[in-house]
Amino acid sequence: MSTINVDHINPFLMASSKIFKEMCHIDTTVGKPYLKDPIFVDNTIAIIIGFTGEMKGQVMIAFEHSIACDIASKMIMMPVTEMDELSMSAISEVGNMILGNAATIFSNKGIIIDITPPTIGRGTMSFTHSLSQNICIPLEYDGGKKIEINIAIKE
Repeated sequence: MSTINVDHINPFLMASSKIFKEMCHIDTTVGKPYLKDPIFVDNTIAIIIGFTGEMKGQVMIAFEHSIACDIASKMIMMPVTEMDELSMSAISEVGNMILGNAATIFSNKGIIIDITPPTIGRGTMSFTHSLSQNICIPLEYDGGKKIEINIAIKE
């Protein structure tokens, strides 16, 4: 397996931090990246967005149900206890904004990518793909709440 270029990871992290701060008023800290099989347990909600163009791959933003509710409630500015259609739409839009923002950062570096519409997965999920290894970067906020940014790029 080839190593992942950090220049291809940082725009996603920069965009994630920016969007969570601007749209959800969450200050995130970036944890240590690690290789992870893209397998998620039963209370997981994942936003899956692909990208094509001069760089190909996918990003999966994953959180436990309670974290997804917390983020959705911050986004729509009212308490969310269940991931209904409105809260799923809010979570999906967060993913869309993160990838759109990352695409802009890449564009400013001369790398043009297009993003796919978000797909939301719920429950136990396992993915296989022909991309590079899946890099997981945990984002933490509010003293231990975790958001997983999973990035797989076809180098």
